[in-house]
Amino acid sequence: MQVGFLISIFACFLIIDTHGTKDPNTAPNRHTAVHLFEWKWKDIANECERFLGPYGYAAIQVSPPNEHSLVDGRPWWQRYQPVSYKLQSRSGSETEFIDMVHRCNNAGVHIYVDAIINHMAAAGNRGSADYPSVPYSAWDFADSLCKTGSGSIENYNDADQVRNCKLSGMPDLLLSKDYVVNKIAEYMNRLIEIGVAGFRIDAAKHMWPNDLNKLIGKLNNLPSHIFGQNKRPFIYFEVIDLGGEPIKNTDYTWIGRVSEFRYGKYLSEVVRKKFGQKLKYLNNFGTGWGMIPDGDAQIMIDNHDNQRGHGAGGEILTFFDSRLYKIGTAFMLAWPYGYPVIMSSYYFERNNDFQGPPSDGNGNTNDVVINADLSCGGGWICEHRWRQIYNMVRFRNTAAFQPVQNWWDNGNNQIAFSRGNKAFIAINNDDYGLDQWLQTGLPQGQYCDVISGNLEQGRCTGKVITVQGDGRTKVTISNIEEDPMIAIHVDAKL
Repeated sequence: MQVGFLISIFACFLIIDTHGTKDPNTAPNRHTAVHLFEWKWKDIANECERFLGPYGYAAIQVSPPNEHSLVDGRPWWQRYQPVSYKLQSRSGSETEFIDMVHRCNNAGVHIYVDAIINHMAAAGNRGSADYPSVPYSAWDFADSLCKTGSGSIENYNDADQVRNCKLSGMPDLLLSKDYVVNKIAEYMNRLIEIGVAGFRIDAAKHMWPNDLNKLIGKLNNLPSHIFGQNKRPFIYFEVIDLGGEPIKNTDYTWIGRVSEFRYGKYLSEVVRKKFGQKLKYLNNFGTGWGMIPDGDAQIMIDNHDNQRGHGAGGEILTFFDSRLYKIGTAFMLAWPYGYPVIMSSYYFERNNDFQGPPSDGNGNTNDVVINADLSCGGGWICEHRWRQIYNMVRFRNTAAFQPVQNWWDNGNNQIAFSRGNKAFIAINNDDYGLDQWLQTGLPQGQYCDVISGNLEQGRCTGKVITVQGDGRTKVTISNIEEDPMIAIHVDAKL
C-alpha cells in the first residue's frame, strides 16, 4: 500500500512537470510562433518591435545561437554542426543575442532556441576530435556504444543504432554521462537566464528519452519577472515519425511536445488532392487521423528540412506553391489542433538546397529587406508577412479556444466552418465555383474578409461580407481566384 501510494505521488509530480514543458509560454491571446530561419539577431529584434508584436505573433524559433563550424560555401546546415556553446554565430554576437531576447520579450514575443545537443561538428569540418571551448574530449562521445562497422547509423529500423551511432558522421554525444549532460544544461540555463522561453530539441529521435528527461530536470525555471512564478521552459522535440520505424514520437510526449510531421504531410496531400484526398475529410483532422493528442503536438506545414525534401519532405507544400501554401496555412491556423509554427524562408534554388541565407561575398548574412507593402526583398521570402497568413494569425487569436461548429462541405473540396461565435472560414479548392448560403455562427453585421484585405481605420480594403440576423451569409468564391477562400471574425467587424 505504501509503495503504491508513493508511486502515485511520484506520478502526479511527473505529470505536473511534463505539463509545464508543454506550455508554449506565450503572452495572453497569442497562439502562433514563426521560424525566422537564418535571420540575424538585430533583424529579429527589429521585427519583434515593428511587426511580430503588433500583428499578434506569440514567439520566434531562432536558428542555433552557438558557435558552429564554417563550411566552404557557407551552407545553412553548418549551423547544425556545433563546435562550442559560446553565443557567437552567423546570426551575431552574444551581446546582440541578449539585446534581441530583451527587446522581443518587451514586445510580447518570446524566443525559442533551436538546441543542437545530440552531436558536435564532424571532425572533417574542424580538424579535431576534441572541442576545447566546451571542453569535450573523445571520452565524451558514444563511440563505444555503437555497434556498426562505420560508426554511423546504417539501419533506421535498429533503435540502438539510431540513438548510439553517428548521425551523418557527426560525433554522437554521450548524454548518459553526467559531465556531458551538465555541460549541455549549463548552456541551456544560460539561455534561460537571458530570457528565452523554450527550446526546439533538434534530432531528438537520436537521443534516449530517459537521457533527455534527466537533462530537462536540470533546467532552471524561467525568470519570474518575465514569465511569472514556477514556469518551466517550453520543450518540443524533433522526432520524425511517419510510421514504419521502431522509434515513435509518443516515446517523447511524456517529457514535452513533439513536432507532428504527419500534420504537414497529410495536409499537403489533401490540398494537392493526392491519393484521393479531399478537403471534406478534414472534419476530424488531428487525432482523428491517428496523430498525437492536441496538447502534445507542435505543428507546421513545412520546416527548414522538409521544404528542401529532407526529413519527411516530398509532397510538402512550400512557398514555391504559394497559392496552395496559403490554402493549407489558412486551414492550419483556423483549425484548433496543436501549436503552430509558421515557416519564414529565404529563396533557394531547388537543385541547390544547401544554399545559405542571402549573404555578401564573404559569407556574411545580409540584412532583411522590408518593402513598403510589408513584404520582404533581397531574397527573403517572409511568408509570415503575407497578408493571407498574418491575418490568419489574428484569426486564430480571436477564435482562441472556441469549438468547431457549423461544418459544411460539398462532398468534395469545398468546406466551411465556424469557431464558435467568433470566427468563420470558407475554402474552395475545387475546379468550379462555390456559391452557397452558409451558417457563420457570427452576430449580424458587416465583416472585412481578412484574406482579401485589411481592416484599416474602420474601412475594409478587401471584400465585405454581410452576415444576416440568422447568422447566414452568401459565400461566393471563384475557383480561379488567387486566394479561393474567405475568413471573417468579430475583431474585423465594420
